[in-house]
Amino acid sequence: MQELVPLDRRVLDRARLSRDPRFDGRFFVAVTTTGIYCRPVCPAPSAKSANVRYYPTAAAAAEAGFRPCLRCRPEAAPGTPAWLGTSAVVRRALRLIQEGALDESSIDEFAARVGIGPRHLRRLFVRHIGASPVAVAQTRRLHFAKRLLDETRLSMTEIALAAGFGSLRRFNDAFRKAYARPPHEIRRQHAIAGRASSAASDEIVLRLAYRPPYDWRFVSDFLAARAIAGVERVDDRGYARTLALAHGHATVRVRPFPGRNELELSVRGAPATALFQISVVARRVFDLAADPALTAHAFKADPIVGPLARRRPGLRIPGIWDPFECAVRAVLGQQVSVAAGRTLAARLVERAGHVLPDGREGLTHVFPAPETLARADLDGIGVTGARIAAIRTLARAVAERQLDFGAPADEVTATLVALPGIGAWTAQYIALRALGEPDAFPAADIVLRRMAAEGGKSLTPRALGQQAESWRPWRSYAVMHLWRAAGEQAH
Repeated sequence: MQELVPLDRRVLDRARLSRDPRFDGRFFVAVTTTGIYCRPVCPAPSAKSANVRYYPTAAAAAEAGFRPCLRCRPEAAPGTPAWLGTSAVVRRALRLIQEGALDESSIDEFAARVGIGPRHLRRLFVRHIGASPVAVAQTRRLHFAKRLLDETRLSMTEIALAAGFGSLRRFNDAFRKAYARPPHEIRRQHAIAGRASSAASDEIVLRLAYRPPYDWRFVSDFLAARAIAGVERVDDRGYARTLALAHGHATVRVRPFPGRNELELSVRGAPATALFQISVVARRVFDLAADPALTAHAFKADPIVGPLARRRPGLRIPGIWDPFECAVRAVLGQQVSVAAGRTLAARLVERAGHVLPDGREGLTHVFPAPETLARADLDGIGVTGARIAAIRTLARAVAERQLDFGAPADEVTATLVALPGIGAWTAQYIALRALGEPDAFPAADIVLRRMAAEGGKSLTPRALGQQAESWRPWRSYAVMHLWRAAGEQAH
């Protein structure tokens, strides 16, 4: 087994036999006598150890010739952080695959985009992931299709397109090879059991799993304090917002699923082809791939962050749906309070955002696109001329593809810092909340410098950066713990 976590065979056996949920999604169990692979929490009777093989990812088990279990549903396992234990090249490649980069391009084109040759890319994937890039992409498509079969009433054609297959025939062929039965048979079984459901004719509801504990209250409060009027809404029904799509717009709502370690994602108005990307972004925004046990272990002995992590074991990093939106909001919020930044963002949206003719429940606008903001008149919204110029320059850089938020995080932050009006703090804040970077660290942050110091003093950015070296590679989580502690002190 090509391990992504430092576990030996005895630990894996114990986790499998005890069905320990802490290991769910961190490895997969394949049985040679049945040809099936499962999650370690599968309720099926345990196989003999001699017949068991362990794989780090579902893609590795699939490439070895095993079929997914229909009982424990490997596609529903909580995600493992894609960057965990891998090289920088593999981290970026995994992120691009999740965004669908291999759905419409060849492996040669994909490798060129990553910046290396296809053979070397395959070697890196086999070494770190246990499967080739093509196998990872294929497993991703099939697992998402299986979830749509189980959880929605979408037609077979819509499911095929949503999962990235170019045609229904290709989807049927790949699904039959992976599951040893056609997709309509899976749909029929779940229809009989009454499990295929949808809240409304134009609404798709998906469930997104996570590893507990999960501090939903902190995430929702953090997002509520920064919610832009007209674009976002946070209340007892969950978090809701509008999204700009390639052709049109959609609204989403996310809330806890009662009694399960899952969030419920409701999507209204989006075509089937947009569903996978929306679910990927939702997982990043709500940090569902995080493993609380890993961060707790990393901070265990730290005198500053350790006690905070023990008090808030389920703390996550609340993200933002669109990196460009995050960048604009970060520029607006420079040197002002959270409430003032939210007010400025609402004024910007009212001035330049797209108005929805069918807006309802307070969701009336879509955040403006880069092309719109590049030429928008923002005078009079309460922002200085220098900050307006910075927003326009940022918008032009994105519209003209000089700034690519899909590039590696260090390249994105370097490009951002080179733009006028954007400093290191803003670039690191964007990496932390919009790029899903677990080790982003705004060392110049005044709150962090005060919270990490002793005796009520404030550290210099350099001193804080040196102290934070012991928090790698989880500095983003240390930031959230310190910000949370500062908020509690203020109250």
